[in-house]
Amino acid sequence: MLQLYKSPHMRTLASIEDAYELCRQITAKYAKTFYPGTLLMPEAKRRAMWAIYAWCRRTDELVDGAQAATTTPETLDQWEQQLESVFAGQPLDDPDVALVDTLGKFPLDIEPFRDMIAGQRMDLYCSRYNTFEELNLYCYRVAGTVGLMSTAVMGVATSEYTAPWNQHQDVYIPTSKAIALGIASQLTNILRDVGEDARRGRIYLPLEELALFNYTEQDLLEGIVDDRWCELMRFQIQRARKFYVQAEKGISFLSPDARLPVWTALMLYRQILNVIERNQYDVFRQRAYVPGPQKLLFLPVAWLRAQVL
Repeated sequence: MLQLYKSPHMRTLASIEDAYELCRQITAKYAKTFYPGTLLMPEAKRRAMWAIYAWCRRTDELVDGAQAATTTPETLDQWEQQLESVFAGQPLDDPDVALVDTLGKFPLDIEPFRDMIAGQRMDLYCSRYNTFEELNLYCYRVAGTVGLMSTAVMGVATSEYTAPWNQHQDVYIPTSKAIALGIASQLTNILRDVGEDARRGRIYLPLEELALFNYTEQDLLEGIVDDRWCELMRFQIQRARKFYVQAEKGISFLSPDARLPVWTALMLYRQILNVIERNQYDVFRQRAYVPGPQKLLFLPVAWLRAQVL
């Protein structure tokens, strides 16, 4: 269970070092695929990513965690007010101490954070999505926003703009590619967690697409794996992979010290889709994951891609 660290106003908050360590622990515990990539970053960027992830995780816990049953629209209003306080340099609890420090070092904008809270509002009211357009908006809000936050920390390559004839060009920021990586990761999460979400009464796969393959909500809730389901899953996996391909095109524009961790995270997340296929699309009884030792096998390929692509 993830504690939300509601702090009494008079209590002394954690030191910056302790706050970052707390954020690191949250990231290591809950982000098994994302965390290894952060370890490949320079220290300042690594710590910033932990602070951002901890805030995102705590935001998600409001709707999906142990306290979700008591979360109301007013709860999210209060959380957004706390966000405003953080961006004003006034942390209210321990993990926020690290985020305030991060805001002083990297050009993070508040809008992606607000958009993520808007995504949690969708989860509060909506347990079904009729079309992919609706789902895509949700994926942007809860995950594409992370791509925007991350890009602000990772930075972009500027060496090609130092020549006199390039100095007046605008630096390209791969915003759409960063969003694509977030959406790809969220779609992967959705496919991996179909069974878990169904047990909570949630279906994220677009109902319009279930109908396209003659597969019903009841079939999904009962965990039926047949030819209809396999075809539906192939369709979903193909879409997710297209987002990964789009995301790949933005990595070369990132700061050189960010390319290896991003390639690593992308490849590890995409590998989950391969595991789903190897499990014959049974996401109801088998959780698709990449074992720790196998994750290490991706590092040489990720390193090579970071150098030449």
